Amino acid sequence: MKFGLNFFPSVRPEQLSAADYYNDALEIAVAAEQLGFSHVKTVEHYFRAYGGYSPSPIVFLSAVAQRTKRIRLVTGAVLPAFNHPIKLAGELAMLDNLSGGRVDAGFARAFLPEEFDNFHVPLSESRARYEDCIAAVRRLWTEENVVFDGKIHHFGPITMLPRPLQKPHPPMWGTAVRTPESFEWIGRAGLNLMFIAYSSDRAAIVSNLNAYRSAYSASGLSTGGHVQLAYHCLLAESDEEARREARPFMEQYLEVYAESLTAWIGRTSDQYPGYEQLYDQVRALTYDRMLDDGRAFVGSAETVAAQIREVCSLYGEIEPSLQVSFGFMPKATAMRTVRLFAERVMPVFRERTDKQAAR
Repeated sequence: MKFGLNFFPSVRPEQLSAADYYNDALEIAVAAEQLGFSHVKTVEHYFRAYGGYSPSPIVFLSAVAQRTKRIRLVTGAVLPAFNHPIKLAGELAMLDNLSGGRVDAGFARAFLPEEFDNFHVPLSESRARYEDCIAAVRRLWTEENVVFDGKIHHFGPITMLPRPLQKPHPPMWGTAVRTPESFEWIGRAGLNLMFIAYSSDRAAIVSNLNAYRSAYSASGLSTGGHVQLAYHCLLAESDEEARREARPFMEQYLEVYAESLTAWIGRTSDQYPGYEQLYDQVRALTYDRMLDDGRAFVGSAETVAAQIREVCSLYGEIEPSLQVSFGFMPKATAMRTVRLFAERVMPVFRERTDKQAAR
């Protein structure tokens, strides 16, 4: 079973500068490779404390690539709504070559009205830009003299340089949050799936995963269909210590998330059914509820291992993507989680895999 790290900044500038955040994250990423984690992932967001220190996953992952040799580099995710597919195809291919073929390309629709407003992109074009971009990037990576005539983008003939190092192209992922239709589309498109554990209750996650896996199976592909599920994670020597320590960091994460959703208040979009309720839903999502509902991995190594076994029994084969640095958490605390997880949790699942293989 594989485990990776997910960097999603949620710190305020008065608490930590951008330069210090990047330095800390890069040190944690290097330690993650040394300790056997499978991937490093980061997001694309703008303007606010919620993700705003990461406007370009490709730039951050390029820095990780130059400090590491093995770990996978995952865009989790780039936003086609605010990027032309020709530019994304070229930059992701460049990163794939710079890293020796370690890129996984994740794409998301974006969902924050403030970002759409400031880029002067209508919310109504969200899905069309997302679907156009994924189709165009795949063709630009694998074909010559590409002529693309999509719903939004029209170009060609173009033969793209550079070409990705991985053949036929880097693994491609789609991100979904809430609606079954999004999960089904990602499956039909033959993409791997990434999503966030706290975004829905467990029954909804099971239902959406089933929708994705059924759609992927119907696509006829014999490989792929992988699932990355993002979880906040903090380990300490005891459950009490971990729960006490994680509280202020998680509460800040939920606070800045809610702040980013204020633009949904009084606003609706047929592209995002129900999102007008998202602000109130996140405001109601307390730290205690996050833990009680199993939406985060917090506790001793033994407790966290049990939590992971439980979600695996519910969701099947997944690759957890651990958010070990959230809120205003000090680097030392995040490093402790990474070390304890590698030393005491990962071996449990290696042994489990070895036993299953022996049968």
